[in-house]
Amino acid sequence: MGESSVKVLGAWSSPFVMRVRIALHLKSLNYEFVEENMMQGKSELLLKSNPVHKKIPVVIHGGNPICESLVIVHYIDEVWPSAPSILPSDPYERSGSRFWAACVDDKVCIHNQSQLRRGSSMSSGLRLQLPAS
Repeated sequence: MGESSVKVLGAWSSPFVMRVRIALHLKSLNYEFVEENMMQGKSELLLKSNPVHKKIPVVIHGGNPICESLVIVHYIDEVWPSAPSILPSDPYERSGSRFWAACVDDKVCIHNQSQLRRGSSMSSGLRLQLPAS
């Protein structure tokens, strides 16, 4: 399955979306980035693509939606094996990578979400821009 029409539904500030965009860039894949403004409500495309959780990120590849950032990263690595591998080939090293990814999800991202809910703003920080190929 080739690179045919890859879309990423997300928001620039989401670390989960950033994880997916980094994986796509590591594989040198072109994609269309569709910005979801979560403050204005969820788009019909997002609700249709992720009817269970109704959240970002979602990758749409060949018309099929793939949800959840770690699932998407594994999907990208498997669908485009000729590009450099995202995870190490050694099973032990791969388990370490998965451990740290889960740790970031459980500790760092949860902390950031609770800060945002309490009214902290990330607007004064730097905004990392990855080109939407």
